[in-house]
Amino acid sequence: MRLADLPTPCLVLDRPTLQRNIETMARAVARHGVALRPHMKTAKSIDVARLALARSAGGRAGQGGITVSTLAEAEYFVGHGISDILYAVGITPQKLDQVAKLNTTGAEVMVITDDAMMATAIAGHPMPPRVLIEIDTGETRGGLLPDEPALVEIAARLGPLLAGVMTHAGHSYAGRSHTEMQRIAEQERAGAVRAAERLLAAGHACPIVSIGSSPTALAATSLAGITELRAGVYMFGDLFQAEIGTHSHDDIALTVLASVIGRRPSQGLMLVDAGAIALSKDRSTEATANDQGFGALLDINGRRSFGRAIIRKAYQEHGVVELDPNLPPPNLPVGSKLRILPNHSCLTAAAHDSYFVVDGADTVAAVWPRVNGW
Repeated sequence: MRLADLPTPCLVLDRPTLQRNIETMARAVARHGVALRPHMKTAKSIDVARLALARSAGGRAGQGGITVSTLAEAEYFVGHGISDILYAVGITPQKLDQVAKLNTTGAEVMVITDDAMMATAIAGHPMPPRVLIEIDTGETRGGLLPDEPALVEIAARLGPLLAGVMTHAGHSYAGRSHTEMQRIAEQERAGAVRAAERLLAAGHACPIVSIGSSPTALAATSLAGITELRAGVYMFGDLFQAEIGTHSHDDIALTVLASVIGRRPSQGLMLVDAGAIALSKDRSTEATANDQGFGALLDINGRRSFGRAIIRKAYQEHGVVELDPNLPPPNLPVGSKLRILPNHSCLTAAAHDSYFVVDGADTVAAVWPRVNGW
């Protein structure tokens, strides 16, 4: 089966690029001597997880556990034999039974909280999981500030269930230079370590000090005091990550295969059958120096044959391609296949149920299913 034979829209995953990205992150983390707990929220695939976990770092064994963003992911990966899982979204009382059920199978699904009442609910559950306290090191999303008094109170309520602290430098995506990423990485590290030191000083064990985002993982100059690092989008990459310097455009492993469904050469436009649902409506590159619309156009072989051609508008199932005005309109009849680089691979992949895997060519080497939902 070749790409030209596939129904569209669908996801194409280039395995050599994926493998290269995995190895790049493994080397970056290994130089600090900490564990890598890959975040599977982007890939949501056991086949990708196995590649990420199989990569040795500095001669050590595989990297161990993974991170997930939904309990559907946790159930899926437990069912495929991965037992060490961090569910890195604040837990609610209604979800504790589901976590407990997974842990009765021999898994160890850990959860996170930043709430004292939730800590009491966890401790009172018949089968409570281990818990990381979430720390806010600058993103201003979830988490306690490292010096908040509630940190020690929550630890006391958890007692022996406390496994450590975790944070996520999501604000790194606002960075636009390597120097700025290094500064945010140090802010992330220092905040997590400060929280861990406070817990230790209060007499609580803190075996896990967990941080992570793809930009800070690659930029960090020191991870002193950190035990593990979580990152996920680095495996696939996307246009936004390329614009902020996490990787190059050639390191984007994921594309959406689409078909030409209409041509407007006099207007410098084409229509494709990949719209907002297939691509997402993420416009993250709009905030960078190189706005890529809803995605950038490649030919079926993944080459930049069309200059600066981007998806300018995204309707539900229609993508409007704005062709490069400096090039003649391409001779692409209706039915021709193209590939589109996504702005945000996490959201783009979430609309699809499988990957069509290629090895740098147009022959489909495998089809890898993925899990969706919550």
